[in-house]
Amino acid sequence: MSELSTKDLGYASDEIPAGPLARSAGMSRPAAFAVIAAVFALFMAASSAPSPLYVVYQQLWQFSATTLTIIFAIYVIALISSLLVFGALSDHVGRKPVLISAIALESVSLVLFIVAGNVPVLLIARVLQGIATGAAMTTLGATLVDLNPQHAPRRAGLVNGVVPPAGLALGALGCGALVQFAPAPTHLVYALLLAGMILAGIVATRLPESSARRPGALASLSPRLGVPARIRGDLIALVPILVASWALGGLYLSLGPSIAAGVFGLHSHLVGGVVVALLCATGAVTAFVLQAWAPGRVLLISASLLTVGTAISLIGVGVDHVALAAIGTVVAGIGFGGSALASFGTLTRLAAPEERGELFAVALTIAYVAFSVPAVAAGLASTSFGLHSTSIAYGSGVIVLCLLALAAQGLRSRRRNPAKSPQFGLGPAGSAQTDAWT
Repeated sequence: MSELSTKDLGYASDEIPAGPLARSAGMSRPAAFAVIAAVFALFMAASSAPSPLYVVYQQLWQFSATTLTIIFAIYVIALISSLLVFGALSDHVGRKPVLISAIALESVSLVLFIVAGNVPVLLIARVLQGIATGAAMTTLGATLVDLNPQHAPRRAGLVNGVVPPAGLALGALGCGALVQFAPAPTHLVYALLLAGMILAGIVATRLPESSARRPGALASLSPRLGVPARIRGDLIALVPILVASWALGGLYLSLGPSIAAGVFGLHSHLVGGVVVALLCATGAVTAFVLQAWAPGRVLLISASLLTVGTAISLIGVGVDHVALAAIGTVVAGIGFGGSALASFGTLTRLAAPEERGELFAVALTIAYVAFSVPAVAAGLASTSFGLHSTSIAYGSGVIVLCLLALAAQGLRSRRRNPAKSPQFGLGPAGSAQTDAWT
């Protein structure tokens, strides 16, 4: 008889029951859920920590903006490749082995960051970090859904929406502060992250296994993007807002500190971290505040605020007004967080247990392609056209994507429930699930 996850068996207890999935269990379900959320935040913080350091590396090693763009791009290429190859693996071998392996590989990459003295070593570190982060993100997201408490059905979607921007903000802001005020700027932040990752690895060995093993692990390593037919329409409707929000995030994480220094003359490394944190921390707070709102309503509001916030930021860049650009970033950050909450909350509710890893891999692949490709193009363009012109053109493109997202959600709403308001636009038409989201 095949093993079943405890959620599939319908246990209401907060403890993992005795049985095949509990052999290595060492903590309760609530404790395991909290640990997974913390590890998720740690991975995201590690992924954004190099952003404020790019300018430092550029000064130390005297490389061009094109090289800087390559350093950023190679991480995302590795991450997307990892999503495609390892995205569904935890659905077959279990969550725990994939997570522990990702933590180990992330630790190796952090060691390389610590000893890096030139661009090639930095590139290798970023490649390994990208592979580890891609494998971890789908596993962590799926595990949160597996362990979601029955009395709080929205919690996994909330954490999947809050933790990524919160982790990105923590990593960028914390690194910026350490670079500005602490010694050994290119070493200390990675040493602290390494200590945290080692602790995470130790704690992970005590986690319960939340997903049954299934055959087909080797076959799942063949790169593919599979979405069940019943979910495709809902995922397609989410694509414009995923692309718009993550493209904006890519601009801030790749070029945000450079724009602060090159356009506004703000050369403090702490300011470089604040630029990223303004967008991401605002997004995390927004996701928490809007957790009880209907996903369709949140998506419409998020697309609107992304449009308005980006436009305000562009005006600030155009007239060289720092405060206006900061206000626009905060407004866009609200849209950024709301879109993450609603998008991943929707996917959380739509996916069956055996589909979670692969579906999260698809969504994250779309997100990180949007995060990376425009940012890489912007980095290359900034060499020829300058940061000012590039940021204006990039932001204009994000606004167009936001308008497409608004149109997509409006169309989806009318097709699903023409007699109802837009907040009923996601989920099976006429289903109890749709009504429950409002």
